[in-house]
Amino acid sequence: MLFPRDCHKVCLSIRKGDRYSVATIDEVRESFESSPFYKHLGFEMIEFRDHKVRIKLDVQEQLLNANGTLHGGVQASMLDFVQGMLLRSVTKTKCLTINLTTHYLASVSEGEIFAEAKIIQLGHKIATLEGEIKDASNNLVAKGLGTFKILRD
Repeated sequence: MLFPRDCHKVCLSIRKGDRYSVATIDEVRESFESSPFYKHLGFEMIEFRDHKVRIKLDVQEQLLNANGTLHGGVQASMLDFVQGMLLRSVTKTKCLTINLTTHYLASVSEGEIFAEAKIIQLGHKIATLEGEIKDASNNLVAKGLGTFKILRD
């Protein structure tokens, strides 16, 4: 199994017929940044490169739940995005979320939060990742475990 760590030419797989084509790491990044849902929630890419992804969210009033805290769905989406981004930065191919378990550890009502992920297990077709969301003071807000299907020929 080949995962080129320093190759910036072999990247995102885009389905074309029965084959996958390749793009650059910048095109992988752009595919996330141009996602309507990513933009709607207000995520911002802080760092995106092979094996390292970090995203930020400025907590806005429209993202709060009835309790006045950040909605859990926003946090789960943030964990899903950061884990999928990290996996695609490594495998250079599309992936699908099979399962996402989220643990909400602290509430947030304002300020900035940051998400990062790490790969726990990487197989040819399935990967398991762990993501964390922290506030600006580095307090753990949420933790998630995701299982992803890697789309390969």
